[in-house]
Amino acid sequence: MDYAIEVKGLTKKYNGFTLDHVSFQIPTGSIVGFIGENGAGKSTTIKAILDLIQRDSGEVQLFGKKDGAQDKELKEDISVIFDECYFPDGLRVLDVNQMMKQIYRHWEPATFLEYCRRFDLPDKRPVKEFSRGMKVKLSIAVGLSHKAKLIILDDACGSLDPIVRNEILDIFMEFIQEEDHTVFLSSHITSDIEKICDYILLIHKGRLLFFENKDALLYDYGVVRCSEEQYREINPELIVGVQKNRFEVEVLVNNRHILDERPHDYVIDQASIEDILLYVVKCNL
Repeated sequence: MDYAIEVKGLTKKYNGFTLDHVSFQIPTGSIVGFIGENGAGKSTTIKAILDLIQRDSGEVQLFGKKDGAQDKELKEDISVIFDECYFPDGLRVLDVNQMMKQIYRHWEPATFLEYCRRFDLPDKRPVKEFSRGMKVKLSIAVGLSHKAKLIILDDACGSLDPIVRNEILDIFMEFIQEEDHTVFLSSHITSDIEKICDYILLIHKGRLLFFENKDALLYDYGVVRCSEEQYREINPELIVGVQKNRFEVEVLVNNRHILDERPHDYVIDQASIEDILLYVVKCNL
């Protein structure tokens, strides 16, 4: 299998936080959702992959090339979209188009202007007059207009309204129809992750907790709503996390089908990605 991103033993220490020997592989041609609570290490991981911060230890490969973010030619194949827009305030859409022509060898003006039209970006107003959502849409339009093979998003879509976000998710689905295209999507909006991602990467307090196939997670995981007595009868090997309240016990299990095969009088619901995130993180506090 080919990998767009390979991370091995990535470590970065700050005062009060450590990204702790993180390792994973992002298959080429997939959309991977990178989830975790605020401060879990998502942005630190992405910055280390892009060589924007110095690693304390570990190795990063992009498209099979060690420290690929330092390779000038390889940078042409990568689009990075952050939650902030870094274009100078005085630029207009046409100015951005002219500037990108000078930066990317494979810049596609028609593609860029079409995305700007689809996103309703005004071509006569300067960037400083754009809303935060408009600035993010401008960054996404740029990221999709120079024949990139890898798109990395660091919580970029959080400021967009649901309608525009849904359109952009559809665009990413179109993007990976090319077998050598990959999307690495860091987001706190788990419904977006659940809709389009092939794999889920969960990080918590600087440690990677799992990297799993999304469909398998949704098929296998379940939330059991039961009494305290019923909870004690569940095989501990199936239990991922527990949440108790005055009226019932909610249990996240990693194989709901085993429980379904046995007689029971409690409720077993399919777990969402948000359920899995909340229970797994709580279990690892």
